[in-house]
Formats: sequence, structure tokens, C-alpha cells
Amino acid sequence: MTADQDHPTEDAIAAQAPSAWSVLCVDDEPNILAALKRALRPEGCRVLTAQSGAEALALMEDDPTDVVVSDMRMPGMDGATLLAKIRQRWPETERILLTGYSDMAETVAAINGGQIYRYIHKPWDDLEVRIAVRQAAERRALGRERTRLEVLTRQQNVALQALNAELEAKVQARTLDLAQANEQLKRNYLTSIKIFANLMELRHGVGAGHGKRTGDLARRTAAAMGCSAEQTQDILVAGLLHDVGFMALPDHVLDKPVGRLAPDELKLYKRHPVVGAQAFMALDAHQEVADYIRSHHERFDGAGFPDGLAGADVPLGARILAVASSYDDLLRGHLTGGQLTDTEAQTLMLRGRGGQFDPDVLDAFLNVLQAGRERTPAPPSLDTDHLQPGMVLSKDLLSKEGVLLLSAGQALTRETIWRIQRYEVLENTTIKIEIQQDKPTPLHQGLA
Repeated sequence: MTADQDHPTEDAIAAQAPSAWSVLCVDDEPNILAALKRALRPEGCRVLTAQSGAEALALMEDDPTDVVVSDMRMPGMDGATLLAKIRQRWPETERILLTGYSDMAETVAAINGGQIYRYIHKPWDDLEVRIAVRQAAERRALGRERTRLEVLTRQQNVALQALNAELEAKVQARTLDLAQANEQLKRNYLTSIKIFANLMELRHGVGAGHGKRTGDLARRTAAAMGCSAEQTQDILVAGLLHDVGFMALPDHVLDKPVGRLAPDELKLYKRHPVVGAQAFMALDAHQEVADYIRSHHERFDGAGFPDGLAGADVPLGARILAVASSYDDLLRGHLTGGQLTDTEAQTLMLRGRGGQFDPDVLDAFLNVLQAGRERTPAPPSLDTDHLQPGMVLSKDLLSKEGVLLLSAGQALTRETIWRIQRYEVLENTTIKIEIQQDKPTPLHQGLA
């Protein structure tokens, strides 16, 4: 380094000094205080003076300074004691001790007790004093800035936590809104399916309600067999619409029991699962449903139609539909022309275990029927004057013609209650509504 670099000029030191800082000089000799003020004048700082430790403490109480420069030897309270007290009361204030070469023991005590920033030997060099005081002031300014930044950081962290909590609450609220909207879309979708299936079945009275009953039995069987919620819903939809291909059949075929169809009529009848599956060709999300509909007349032994599939090659959903649909067909006489009792239908179906029906599916289905008979008593029926918003239908509401008015699982609103009451007036009839007693079941479990 050059000589100039080893000993910075006074102008350079003054240019680097922190602005708006203050220093308290303490010494019992006025001439020493005057010399310190002269040495520090180029710094442009505010200089306070005190001639004793007590006076210095009183000044600090009124106006704490950034730096304290104290002589070691003073009557009453020496510099080491003063700086130790200042450290205790104003720890952020930087402390410098003026000491002679003979005062090293006291200097060590001051360093240990007051944790001083620096000590300067007498006689001092003015430039050394200026540099030491300026650096102490800079250290004090950095400490103040660090404290300010720490406080600001804490405040910002608190604000950020509050903002994150607010955003999280908004995200949760929005997620709940989207989930409710999605649930409503699913409900509207399945209700639309039920309405379509209901209207389709009104074409031939003997089949009215078959899709709904089949869908419900198939859904319950699928759930009992551990099918996923998505697969269970597909099986429900396929159950509701498994006979959609009947729309392509002439009335004289629909009006006869299957066992009494002529060969040409039977040939037409066996096309209905194919036609029904074709109706789902354009729906990407319903190809599983289409497969279930196409294969619901396949047999476990391979003697079914339209493709002669056997065993596990028949989709599970179709195997479930085959059992549920056949059971309801036996009860309403669609297969034999004569309606069977529940016991008769189950006995006949057991004869087809392993032949027409998958044994595992049939066993699960029969367990579902048994569990259904052991259910709690039917929910109460209320007249429309006792309906309240938020009540949930436990059973489909049908018109006297069999048209689906409201779907099971639907929560009532003031608007829907008004529509039901208005329907009573227009049709001059009285309606009883079955209401769920506990909370609504999941969507895929309460719409059949």
C-alpha cells in the first residue's frame, strides 16, 4: 500500500463518516474534553461532553448517544465502571476507553466488564481518535439498521403468514365451492340419466322402473364387491340405461315375455344390447358403460349373446348387471310371463350359479338382498306442508304416470318445495315425501 493508503486523509475520513450521529466524551479535565471536540470537529458529528461518570449517565438518560469516549482515571466513578453501566443500560451504544500505558490492568477490567469496542492510549493521535470514533459510529449504525431490518422481517413474516392464511382460506373455500359445484354437476347428470331412462320405460308399461331397480341393485352389489367409486357409478349408469336399445325394437316385441318370442322376434331382441352400446360410441368417458351394456346378456358359461363371451372375459360390470336385471325381470314376469316371488326368483337364479351367472357375483347379490331385508324401518313420509329446505329425498318422487319428478338424494330448496306444492294443486292430488333421517349418502350411493 502507498503512504496515502496507509494513512487516509482527513477529507477521505470525513467523506466516509456516517451522517447524523452523536458522541459523548467523558473526562474530568476540561482541556481534554476540548481537545477531543477539536479532534472530532471535522467529522461533523454532534459532540456532547461530561466531566464525571454521574453527569455522563444523566446525559445518556436524556439523550442516548451512538458512541461514548471515556477517560479511564476519573474521581468518583472510573471509566471502566462507567462503560460497564452504559453497557447494561444502553447495550447498543458503542464504547471507547482512553487509557494510559500504566493502566493496563484497569483496561483489561474495562474490556471484560464493559465489553468496550476499542481502547486508545494517551497521548492519542487525532486521526486515530477520529477513525476509531467514526468506525464505532458506523458499527452502531449497522447495528441499528440490523435491528430495523430484523423488526421489518418479523413484521413482514407476520404479514406473510396472515396473507398465506388468508390465501389458504380462500383456496379452501374455492375448493369447497368447486367440489360442491362438481357434485351438483354429477347429481344433475345422473338425474338426467334417470329422467331419460324413466321416459324410455314409459313406452312399455311392463318395463317401467326396471332400469332404476336394476341400477340400484347393481350399484349395491358393486359396492359390496369392493368396486371403486368410479366403476360403481359406471355400473349404476349402465344399469339405468342397459335396455336403451329397446328404443329400436317394435312394440309387438317389447310387449311379449322373452320366452314367448318367435325366432325372428328373438333375433331382433338379441340386437338390443348392441344397439344400446352403439349409442355411447361418441362419449369418450362412457366406453366402460358401453361395454357393460353390450355384454349384460352374456353368460358365465359362454352361451349368452351377442358375442358369446365366457368367465372373466365378460366385464365385471356386465356380470353384475346380468344378475340384477335377471332378478328384476323374474319378479315382474318379463322372462316367463308370470311374476315370481322373491324366494322363487332367488331359487331359480341359484340353479344358474356357475352357468348363467358368475358364482361370486350371484353370492354377493344374494347377500345384498338379505342385507336389504334387514335394513332399518322405512323413513317417514311427510306431506308437503311439513317440508323444510335442506331435507333430502330418500326415494324417487314419481308422477301418477310414472314420470320422474325428483330424484332420490336430492336436497330440497324453497324453490323445489314450491314446485312440489304447485304440482299438487295443478294435478289435484296429495303427495307424501320420504325423507332421509341421517346425512346424505355419497352421490354414487344415493341416486338409484
